[in-house]
Amino acid sequence: MAREIPETHPLHRLFRGLTEATFLDELGIGDPGLVGYVAGLLARFVPSEAIWSIRDGQGRRLDQIARMVAEAENSPDDDRRRECHRHVGDFTLFWTGVYPESLPKLRAPDSPDCLINFQEQGKRSYYLASTYRGDEAPVLRRLSDEFELCAFGLSRVRREWERPDGHGRKGPLIGG
Repeated sequence: MAREIPETHPLHRLFRGLTEATFLDELGIGDPGLVGYVAGLLARFVPSEAIWSIRDGQGRRLDQIARMVAEAENSPDDDRRRECHRHVGDFTLFWTGVYPESLPKLRAPDSPDCLINFQEQGKRSYYLASTYRGDEAPVLRRLSDEFELCAFGLSRVRREWERPDGHGRKGPLIGG
């Protein structure tokens, strides 16, 4: 089980501030639910084991989208299906937006994911997750509808946190 970063941790504030500023200034998106979800995704995936949090019935880590989707489709439990589809959406959005240079490795020719279009699968998975009851359903539907825009936004968030001077547009990332 992945350890979670507490919401009071400075990383949450950092990701929230970068995501809010970037999404509003560069994309014109001021939706607090969507921005909060995307910023929370970044914080959730800081412990790298959270990226690989979906397990099969035997407790084995599922590290390919094809297997995560199969786990969702084969589950008799609605909550489990929603959780798996949401995670596939998060997984594909994260890699597509934050680390697109890793996609060729994730889609290696010998991988079950070699033919998967991460954007299309992410949109589909967020859509499917949004069809189950829950507080996140509206934001998951919006992530499905605006997947490419959110992925682009995440690429811009990454650009901000990687600035060599350690400063975002409005001042230092940490401290000062």
